[in-house]
Amino acid sequence: MTNQTKSTFSPVPDRDGLEARFGVRVASMLGERAQATAPDISERLRFAREQALVRAQAARQVQTAAAPVVVGRGRAAVLANPLGWWFKLGSAAPLALLVLGLAGIAHVHDKAQIAAVAEVDAALLSDDLPPAAYTDPGFAEYLKTHQE
Repeated sequence: MTNQTKSTFSPVPDRDGLEARFGVRVASMLGERAQATAPDISERLRFAREQALVRAQAARQVQTAAAPVVVGRGRAAVLANPLGWWFKLGSAAPLALLVLGLAGIAHVHDKAQIAAVAEVDAALLSDDLPPAAYTDPGFAEYLKTHQE
């Protein structure tokens, strides 16, 4: 019987864990060094920390204000967009242009086919051929090779 052990070792450590450990190490080193600094430097560092915290809070408030709001509607969650229907219209415009372009290409193609058939019909009607020539299997090939 073989003894199988499951290892929880991950060959690629997760990024969040590494960042957290790095942050703890930096904080402990700064704490150790903070006791050995001069009082005026400590005061400047304290003021700089307070300013950094104020800026971080302001950045978080701006970030949360700009983030889209998730609104639950039954089972589906819809992102409420602050731009409203203009954003939806702008998103649908390329699709509408694509559909219109394809419809235009189909229309031009149909007109070209109709013109080609009309040209063959005009050539047939203006020529003096017996009716038996129209039923000949090689007649279509003759028309294709002898068009002017």
